[in-house]
This record gives sequence, structure tokens and C-alpha cells, in this order.
Amino acid sequence: MASDKPAHRFDPNFTKNVIEGMGPATTPRNREVLGALIRHIHDFAREVELTVDEWMEGVKFVNALGEIYYTSNKTRNETHRICDVLGLESLVDEIAHKIISEGELDPTSSSILGPFWSPNAPFRELGGEIFQDGVPPNGRVTKMHGVIRDIITGKPIPGAVFDIWQASANGKYDFQDPENQTPNNLRGKFRANEKGEYWFYCLHPTAYSLPRDGPSWQLLSLMDRHPMRPAHIHIMVTHPEYQGCTTQLYPSDDPWVKSDTVFAVKDDLVVDFQPIKEKDPKAVLELEYNVNLAPKGYKGKI
Repeated sequence: MASDKPAHRFDPNFTKNVIEGMGPATTPRNREVLGALIRHIHDFAREVELTVDEWMEGVKFVNALGEIYYTSNKTRNETHRICDVLGLESLVDEIAHKIISEGELDPTSSSILGPFWSPNAPFRELGGEIFQDGVPPNGRVTKMHGVIRDIITGKPIPGAVFDIWQASANGKYDFQDPENQTPNNLRGKFRANEKGEYWFYCLHPTAYSLPRDGPSWQLLSLMDRHPMRPAHIHIMVTHPEYQGCTTQLYPSDDPWVKSDTVFAVKDDLVVDFQPIKEKDPKAVLELEYNVNLAPKGYKGKI
């Protein structure tokens, strides 16, 4: 006997009608992306049977992201941070940059940019220091060095630019800490020499918490998650003839490295800081890290 229950509890044509409401001037890519977004949002709402009160809480949450951005003079990007907390930026990064090498060298893994990169970091002399305000209390100076190579030929890449930024020993970046840090403290760009070598002095990184007073903390609390990021150093390595690499490096002994709240840690980005081998009055630690770049247009294995 046929069931009297309708095949669809909700209007089966509603989502289709919304998607087909896009006009003929919509570009094919916009139609694909926005159509998928509408389908998934509608399917989500139907799956959990979202209530009006829950939807309004979501609206308030989105509004709060904008409010905190503008009331902080655009220095606090909680929308970006929410994407990190949900793992979205790490997923988009993997989709955008996944390359499997056909040569002996694998490209250095990418990782999320995060909200603290600045295009205004100054070029510094090779072998210079990025702690322009001096070494902070508890800061451990590290000599960081390595070679930037082509993944196909294995040859060095002269003139590649190594851009680094990191939080201070108090867990804060210069943007967040104007009372103690001048602009561009713990930031710098270095141009590799003719052998593809780079070296400079930075600090052993410090773990820190995401802010505990805004929308991202509210979301983490709802999910019963901690707000900690493992200690890390941000790097961005570029050259006009190569696909650039933006990534982060994590000390292997950091207690948060296996539970990063933004899911950005990858195995080849976990590194060992060592007591410096050669006597150096400037540093107590050293980190050797070689960077492998793919030429522009290189796709690798599919």
C-alpha cells in the first residue's frame, strides 16, 4: 500500500528555484560557487532543522565579526580567525597549493597565512636581526639558515626573497603590542645570495592563545576547544620564476603541536631547534631549514 507521507517534508523545489534565480549575466564560475554554497546552506538548515532563534543567533554572530573589525580600527580580523578555527583556511590552502613532485625534492608544504602578515616588512641585510627593539626578557636568539632550491633540478635559487614574521616572547605580534614593540619588530625580508643561501637572527617562537573576548572564543567555547596555537615562525618565500611558498614552522617539543586550534601543522613543518654548534655570541640556538620551490606552471603528479 502506498504511503501517504510525502516524499519531501519540505518544498523539494525551493533550493532549485533560489539557484535558478541567478540571472544570465552571472559568470559560470560565480554560478558554480554560489550555486554550491546555496545548496549546502539549505541542506544544512534542513538537516539540523534550524530554528528561527538559532538562525538569528547566527546572524548576530556574523554581525559581531564586522563590529569587532571596525571598532578595532581594522586591526582585529575575527572573520579570518573564525575561518582558521573551523579549519577552512587550512583546507583552502591545501586545495590551492597541493603539489606532488616528480623529482627527488618535494616542495615545502604550505600553511595558512594567518591575520598578521604585513606587506610593509623591511628588507634587512643578510645575516641581520629581526628583533629591532632588542631581545625581550626570556627571548632565546636563534640563528636561522638554509638553502632555497628548485625541486626539479635541485639547484639553488639565487635572489629568492625570504619573508619572516613572528610573535615576541610575550606571544604578541607588533600590531597587538604597540606599548612594547615598534612597527615591523620581528619582521623582515632577506634576499638569498648567489648560492640560494639565507641566514639571519630571530627568536625561538612562543606559543600563544587566540583572544578570549570575541566571537572566535565564543565559538571555541561552544565546541569545548582550547584556543592555543603552538609556537611557530611564519615564512613566505618568493621568486618571480617560482610558485611562492607561505608556511609556518613549529618546534617539535611544543606541547600544542599535536592539537593546534587552527589545524595548520603538517609533518614536514615540525622542526628541531638545536643548541648552536659553532660559537656565536649572538645566538644560543640554531635552526636549519631548507626550502624547496616549484617553478611557475609546474603541476607535478596528478
